[in-house]
Amino acid sequence: MSAAARAALAEPADGSTVAVLDVDGVLADVRHRLHHVERTPKDWGAFFAAMDADGPLEVGIELARLLDEAGHGIVYLTGRQEAHRGLTERWMREQGLPEGRLVMRPSSDRRPARQFKPSALRRIAASARVVVVVDDDDAVVRVLAQEGWPVVHATWMHAGRSEQQTLFDAQEAEGLT
Repeated sequence: MSAAARAALAEPADGSTVAVLDVDGVLADVRHRLHHVERTPKDWGAFFAAMDADGPLEVGIELARLLDEAGHGIVYLTGRQEAHRGLTERWMREQGLPEGRLVMRPSSDRRPARQFKPSALRRIAASARVVVVVDDDDAVVRVLAQEGWPVVHATWMHAGRSEQQTLFDAQEAEGLT
């Protein structure tokens, strides 16, 4: 476990602390659906339709449970579009994830994740003290660290080089997840 995760777990929870976790690549294994967007034309419809078949990433799910048990509020901050809220919430319930607030990308927002997530995080922090942010996107992690957020880089999905590039393109170039 990273130092930032250990620090968050040791942080006293006073009702105003939150842990912020990404979904794709942190809690959900999306590798099975990346083939839909590896080539042009990309089949975004099929990519999103397969979200309910995502496997759980047990390391991330266990971390969410530990943060919840430590008394921190849970906020799920995802680049998934608001149009996919019902499917995402159902998947999260099926995985037994702790209840928490789900912050999603507005369907009209196509900014790169490295811009969308810090902006959303600042809104979250306006009403609660953020003790940790867990994300798998290299660019998001870099920006959050530069801004001084307590960030954990989730590296447990173990995507191959081409899978990492496809995911990066979806998150940073396309602004769709």
